[in-house]
Amino acid sequence: QVLLVESGGGSVQAGGSLRLSCAASGYINSVNFIGWFRQAPGKEREGVAAIYTGDSSTIYGDSVKGRFTISRDNAKNTVYLQMNSLKPEDTAMYYCAAKIPGSSGAWYNQYGYSYWGQGTQVTVSS
Repeated sequence: QVLLVESGGGSVQAGGSLRLSCAASGYINSVNFIGWFRQAPGKEREGVAAIYTGDSSTIYGDSVKGRFTISRDNAKNTVYLQMNSLKPEDTAMYYCAAKIPGSSGAWYNQYGYSYWGQGTQVTVSS
């Protein structure tokens, strides 16, 4: 079992920044990817970014490339999502999720992730 707890959401004006945190606990050695997803009202859940726990390589969705950065602090068992140049369309509930080896689907496919946090709200005003 892996427990994920997000924090750091809030309200910000367009152009501002936020840093989300995802603290992991439990059997975290079983995880090979940590991903950030977001879901706006009436929209499907969207993959934002992911980090591979083996070598910390990262991958991003097209809508956030160049603005968001995913990183990890192994000592704290925490994954971060630094969000800069925020836009109103970034408004959503943000979730972190953990993927285990052998699970199917690309990094942006929510159905391949086994563990999810409760989410943190990000609201960007124009």
